[in-house]
Amino acid sequence: MLIHRYERPRRFVAGTVGVPGERAFFLQASDGSRVTSVGLEKQQVEVLAERLEALLLEVEAPASPGGGLGWAVDLDPLEQPIEEEFRVGAMTLAWEPDTGEVVVEAFAMTEDDETEASDVLVVTMPPEVALEFAERARSVVAAGRPTCPFCGGVVEPDGHLCPRANGFRRVARD
Repeated sequence: MLIHRYERPRRFVAGTVGVPGERAFFLQASDGSRVTSVGLEKQQVEVLAERLEALLLEVEAPASPGGGLGWAVDLDPLEQPIEEEFRVGAMTLAWEPDTGEVVVEAFAMTEDDETEASDVLVVTMPPEVALEFAERARSVVAAGRPTCPFCGGVVEPDGHLCPRANGFRRVARD
């Protein structure tokens, strides 16, 4: 198994490439000249952000973006070129009570549940970095196509046929 390990990386972010509706999602960790990018699904990014926030609440970790220093959440684009190391299948999330840090593990997708992942990205970070990651991840997910307030379906630029509107076409309004 190839382990891409980052202890308190300079940067750990979720980001996308492409236009809404055709975006590819990535987790990217970097430290110095070393950059690791792994591909994953939008829902995985969303769930990771939710679970990170829940974990920090559960362990009552004193976390605020920028360590309470008023720093902004990292909104810079992903580092280029993006070379996908692997596609993420499973992820784990843990709290290290001895160090007071969060550990995220993203395992490469496998053919079946019996096969061991060939690669894993392991990122260890303090609570404030985990919270910054979660905030950015939420904004990345929200930057996609709008959803219909009636049925929850995706609204394309030319609208969509809403089942809750008896077949009438709803159009996105700016």
